[in-house]
Amino acid sequence: MDDEIQLFRDGDGLAVIGDPAAVERFLVSEGLPAKGLGTRRFGPALGSASGFAQVGSDIAAGSGRWVKLTKESAQRIDKIGLRKSATTGLETGVLKGPKGQVKGFVEFVKGSGPLKGNPAQLAGIATVMAQLAMQQAMDEIADYLATIDEKVDDVLRAQQDQALAQMIAVDLEIKDALTIREKVGRVSEVTWSKVQNMPTTIAYAQAYALRQLDSLAEKTERKSKIGELAKASKEIESKAREWLAVLAHCFRLQEAFAVLELDRVRETDPHELDSHRLGLRAARKNRMDLISESTERLVDRMHTAAGTANAKVLLHPTTSREVVHARNHVEVAVVDFHGRLGIERDQESLEARRWKDAAVEVRDKALEKGAENVDAARRLGTETLGRAKSATGKLSSGIANRALRRHGGDDEG
Repeated sequence: MDDEIQLFRDGDGLAVIGDPAAVERFLVSEGLPAKGLGTRRFGPALGSASGFAQVGSDIAAGSGRWVKLTKESAQRIDKIGLRKSATTGLETGVLKGPKGQVKGFVEFVKGSGPLKGNPAQLAGIATVMAQLAMQQAMDEIADYLATIDEKVDDVLRAQQDQALAQMIAVDLEIKDALTIREKVGRVSEVTWSKVQNMPTTIAYAQAYALRQLDSLAEKTERKSKIGELAKASKEIESKAREWLAVLAHCFRLQEAFAVLELDRVRETDPHELDSHRLGLRAARKNRMDLISESTERLVDRMHTAAGTANAKVLLHPTTSREVVHARNHVEVAVVDFHGRLGIERDQESLEARRWKDAAVEVRDKALEKGAENVDAARRLGTETLGRAKSATGKLSSGIANRALRRHGGDDEG
């Protein structure tokens, strides 16, 4: 017999559903890592679709896998030729291959397929995949916060603003809601009532953090002296990481709330599920664009400050290097932050000019100029000497002639 697997692909990841052994073989054949995030939720999404009754029970047992696609793995999946739904934007396909073989999942199953013409079930699968992508993003941000060792709670507690202080409570409430969802399998009215008003607090904290980054960026514009610029750059380097951490924390909570929100819409307004999913995706992109603009603006201001410092490296070697190093550290922090949020950006490198290098450059220019001066002096000396010799010759000749004339006169006398 042949093995059959069902593939679902959206803009973030790929879901592979079927016999556990067949799923594993497919992932190995395509060089894809296997993730088991929330696989049991594919079962209810598939429902009682024809041909999927047994698959649904298999999924409940954990046979469905979801993986986040990279550019390289996405290109490999492109070659399979999945069919795209005009309604949901989801790409699907049922592949088969010889049973027990690692390779061979290259042939589409003939016929309409179990989910052909069933947009409601496709919307359910697309929603589950969106939630898995959000959970993946949440995990990556949690790793980021652990890596940079920023205690976001301490930063929030240090703020006088009550809305920022409430973020700690928001975090706890959303964590509780996710835990209950995982146990119950849905978001009840009681659970939803506890968290439904929390996006306002999260949005306020995000806006506040963005304003703080903008304020840091403006500090370099008001500094004309290199010492003041170095002091401002050090402060930016220290504070920027804190506010980037707050932004990452806000983004993580927004992803978590979106997971709960999609479950609630599925419970109360299932006919709006797909449009709501697309709306959340658009809102997420808007947030990412806003964050990107603010952080890019900070890096641009640091670029300008580093350029000013480099121009004065001879007079202020130590402080100039401090400005450039601060700029590089901020750049690395922003690039790392962008990577965790999925914001693509190429890191540029700005190396500080060492005082020695700048001094050598000036020395070489001075020597070059000096050589020109020596040549000019040599030419001038040669010309002067020639003129002097000529004058001396003329003078000597005149004296000799006068002496001869005088001597001739004496003889006549």
